[in-house]
Amino acid sequence: MNEAGQMPRPAPIPGVDSLIAIASGKGGVGKSTTAVNLAVALAAQGAKVGLMDADIYGPNVPVMMGSKERPDLNPEGMMIPLERHGVKFMSLGLIAGDGVPIVWRGPMLAKMITQFLQDVAWAPLDYLLIDLPPGTGDVQLTLTQTAPLAGALIVTTPQAIALEDVRRGIQMFETVQVPVLGVLENMSWYTCRKCGSIHHPFGSGGGAKTANHYDVPFLGEIPLDLRIQAGADHGDPATAAFPDSEVAQAYMSVASRVRELVAN
Repeated sequence: MNEAGQMPRPAPIPGVDSLIAIASGKGGVGKSTTAVNLAVALAAQGAKVGLMDADIYGPNVPVMMGSKERPDLNPEGMMIPLERHGVKFMSLGLIAGDGVPIVWRGPMLAKMITQFLQDVAWAPLDYLLIDLPPGTGDVQLTLTQTAPLAGALIVTTPQAIALEDVRRGIQMFETVQVPVLGVLENMSWYTCRKCGSIHHPFGSGGGAKTANHYDVPFLGEIPLDLRIQAGADHGDPATAAFPDSEVAQAYMSVASRVRELVAN
């Protein structure tokens, strides 16, 4: 720590302006789907965007982005990220291969995260989104110690149990002195195709209340939409495949808000 009692800030990544962690307190809330669609939305707004898959045990980004090619090396020996939908991306899933289980302890996880930050030719980027595994474990700690994060975005669903885990996530980032950009509520509602009415299958208002309680921004609600899952399964994120849809516009709105928060 320095004289002010703060942790020393990690060195920046050359050519990368802002690093943003996409986190969740628990699995199954759509964190990776959010990371992919938010990255595509930022790229659609004209930003240079990268997406780093730090979910080592569950590297789903290659499937969602629609490419599993093994990355090449540049003349300097750095890995060249793949690019789809205007987004550069890197994942252990591109290196390990399909169906290969990752059975690693903490030090190996830390080494892989460091390599993805320092040994990938990311530049030039306006934003590097980092898709974290759920929870508050080794990967999160390594990332906060080795990357100069501009902030963290926490994804949740409206259920009470998910919101309890959001509180742990917020407290973790506050402990390691990483700003929480805000809370995003996923699977918030859906529109009935027959009657046009809006339904909230998992409750409503929980994400906003949690954000307000911890005095962090509430970034909005992402609706339930079958096109999100279909796009993830086929490598065509909904934001790219259905740009005029309600869900794509929701992600575009979140992207605009994130840009404002990072700029400030």
